[in-house]
Amino acid sequence: MILAGDIGGTNARLALFTGPTGKPVASAAFKSAAYTSLESVTREFLGAKAKRVKAATFGIAGPVIDQRCVGTNLPWVVDARVVARKLGIKHVTLLNDLVALGFGALTVPRSKLRLLQGASLPKRTGANLAIIAAGTGLGEAALVWDGDRHVPLATEGGHTDFAARTPLDWELHAWLEKRFGHVSYERIVAGPGFTTLYDFFCEAKGVSESRESAEQIASATDRNVAILDLGLAGVSEPAARAVDLFVRVYGYEAGNLALKTLPTGGVFIGGGIAAKLADRLARGSFIEAFNDKGRFRPLLEKMPVAIVLDSQIGLAGSRLHASRKVS
Repeated sequence: MILAGDIGGTNARLALFTGPTGKPVASAAFKSAAYTSLESVTREFLGAKAKRVKAATFGIAGPVIDQRCVGTNLPWVVDARVVARKLGIKHVTLLNDLVALGFGALTVPRSKLRLLQGASLPKRTGANLAIIAAGTGLGEAALVWDGDRHVPLATEGGHTDFAARTPLDWELHAWLEKRFGHVSYERIVAGPGFTTLYDFFCEAKGVSESRESAEQIASATDRNVAILDLGLAGVSEPAARAVDLFVRVYGYEAGNLALKTLPTGGVFIGGGIAAKLADRLARGSFIEAFNDKGRFRPLLEKMPVAIVLDSQIGLAGSRLHASRKVS
């Protein structure tokens, strides 16, 4: 059997397959914060089936160095060798979660892709590809075409310095610097960014909020989700402005990633936030920000850009990688 995992700061998704091309035996999602380690959640998922697993690949949110990862938005230290020993699995591999998403995007059905720019969907062979995904954090990776196959390039690009472009951006930067010190793109373009931007518009810009919306946000189980929902519905001005700014900055950084990796094959926008924002991303401000790179606008305008609407691509990418270990 093959075990695939997509491990994020919020959810740990696991799936078990009968083989490289076999059907799924079981799958489940767990709240990452409810567990102390990858081994503990995996052991609960597998139960007695652990002895039958020949290879496992986990896409995990954070830098993977020598098959060891210290989580960025998850307080786990994961070592592939430790996981292999404790679970009794011969082949265990850790991938950066965005690398797993990138591999998964190569297999996603075309019906699960929404094209934002380009005459055709991203190419599956023959050119570089890039993937960016806002979730609990902001992940970025590339698949570099070497002439025969795609070679994965993991990054921590979401933690690069946020570059202000407009007077509003500069105000935001100054406000964020006082709050966080270092101002990265992840402070804005990630789930917690909705709360951050909402607070900026309320506190720094003095945008008024209705009592009803304020109470709804205050009582919400997840403040970020409430702000996003109110912003998309247009019933809260600070929430709506937060969503608009989120989309624009997302476009800026997606364009930055494209310049750094030259994905002439295309750019994938992954993650549940992108899927929820699909209609807003398609309206134009995202793509305008993506292409707004001065002399390189003509190059960026030729790159296919597509939202991935399949939430299982992380698992698909991990499965593809694990399959190679036993094929």
